[in-house]
Amino acid sequence: MRKLFPLFSLAIMATVSSCLQKMPNNHKTPHNFVLVKGGAFINTKSKYYGQAGSIPDFYVGKYEVTQKEWVAVMGSNPSKFKGDNLPVETVSWYNCVEYCNKKSVKEALKPFYNINKNKKDPNNTNNIDDIKWTITINEEANGYRIPTQAEWEYAACGGQLSNNYTYSGSNNIDEVAWYWKNAGDKYLTGTWNWPALVSNHNKTKAVGSKKPNELGLYDMAGNVREWCWDWHKSNGADDLPGRIWKGGGWIGAEFCCESSFRASHEANGKGPDQGFRLWRSL
Repeated sequence: MRKLFPLFSLAIMATVSSCLQKMPNNHKTPHNFVLVKGGAFINTKSKYYGQAGSIPDFYVGKYEVTQKEWVAVMGSNPSKFKGDNLPVETVSWYNCVEYCNKKSVKEALKPFYNINKNKKDPNNTNNIDDIKWTITINEEANGYRIPTQAEWEYAACGGQLSNNYTYSGSNNIDEVAWYWKNAGDKYLTGTWNWPALVSNHNKTKAVGSKKPNELGLYDMAGNVREWCWDWHKSNGADDLPGRIWKGGGWIGAEFCCESSFRASHEANGKGPDQGFRLWRSL
């Protein structure tokens, strides 16, 4: 996990997102997806609120990708906590991008990513990341993908239906999130500490078992952290570049589960609280 960093302007992120709005909406909303109407951020607690730019329409999965879904595409299960309806975890950013392409091919969709495993990405200077695949996007593709951080936050904040919640769907974290206090045998109190989580048998929970947000999306706060497309740029020797994650997880403290929070991890990083959610462009 990496420290926080200065926020890019929404105008820049909206430009990136607009490149992803390529396909006309000639199809029904995919199963277990939600069609989200784009626009400007109206949630006043978002760091993007009041900035110029607009998020395009998109499809987003109601749930985090489950282990059953992962195995159906990838053939094996990397997760520490096993269960068909538990979110897949212990997956790197590269694993998730590869899953998106394989699922797209399986469903006769055009893969969104160009993945070159034989060429090291010259822009990836993270010395912990020993993979460094060069990955670019197919701008006209209708296949599955992971979101930009702006898209993720827009969806978590409720889009144009936002009620200005701090967490995705509520100001009461226990209504919507599995996090360090409630993800184990009993409800923990006091300050966060790892030994307490271990002895409490904290773990992931079945997707969709908490209250959804205004758009009908589940677990955008807590359960597992969710990978995004964007880079976190290095701000010095102690701040390595990586890919952004959002949403907190069963390990995380309350502030990690806030919709506006973001942090990063090296793209080859894995953990039992690291998963993802699927997006598709219109």
